Amino acid sequence: MEFAKYHGLGNDYLVLDPARGAARLTPDMVRRICDRHFGVGADGIVWGPFPIVPVGAPLAIADPATTAGPAVRIWNPDGSEAEKSGNGLRIFARYLRDTGRVGETPFRVLTVGGPVECVVGDRGRTVRVDMGRVRFDSSRIPVTGPQRDVIDEEMTVRGRRLRFSAATVGNPHCVVLVDTARAEDARTLGPVIETDERFPQRTNVQFLEIVDDRNLRIEIWERGAGYTLASGSSASACAAVARRLGQCGPQVTVHMPGGSLDIRISDDYRVRMRGPVTAVARGIIVPEAFERPATAASDA
Repeated sequence: MEFAKYHGLGNDYLVLDPARGAARLTPDMVRRICDRHFGVGADGIVWGPFPIVPVGAPLAIADPATTAGPAVRIWNPDGSEAEKSGNGLRIFARYLRDTGRVGETPFRVLTVGGPVECVVGDRGRTVRVDMGRVRFDSSRIPVTGPQRDVIDEEMTVRGRRLRFSAATVGNPHCVVLVDTARAEDARTLGPVIETDERFPQRTNVQFLEIVDDRNLRIEIWERGAGYTLASGSSASACAAVARRLGQCGPQVTVHMPGGSLDIRISDDYRVRMRGPVTAVARGIIVPEAFERPATAASDA
């Protein structure tokens, strides 16, 4: 099974291509491949391209009639699937360009969370993705309770009172507004919020610091992946929430531990993301990688 490894601001994914030996993939295989001790190691797997999202995907494409473009499935390292990933999509777009499937004109990619448009530039090193419209409706995210836009609500986590907003970019996000975005909060409070009963499908979690009306800083806990250096969908959700709260304008730079993304938010909260992709390695995963580790024999 061939793989190509890329990272987007330190958020690393493996691309596994069905045409290059990755016709079969299971949650157990994903966990083993992503393990940084027993496998290749990655923050997730981008599986594609497919002509359409294959049977067995957990959700239908938002627009089933739209088939003009390659389809992709995105796996978290715990073996669960992500409906959409900004960094994963930029990496997938770069891979399509590197393998000669696309050029530098706009093209559409189909995800479980809906179709997106991508443009690859700078010889593949920069990719723009139109992430679609961010929505705050509790029934779409989803968030429990009465139907509403989940904006500036309160929760208590480990004795701390937090103000949060929730959004979906095709996948769920809980954005916590803080004075200072700290990795410690993401690592300790993130997993608690991810599995809070308010979020029946779990949620990605971001701690958002408003630097000024053109700059945001965030720390990220990703659903199914844990603490993450960067996330395109998280940056998109945070920018949309900040604009909805009146804290930023239509163009912002979102700063993360791994680097920065440029985000544009339209008046109806459609988000366009632009950022780098870096190629890391290509190689082969051999069948032995999926065998159970042998137990060392005891000394006689």
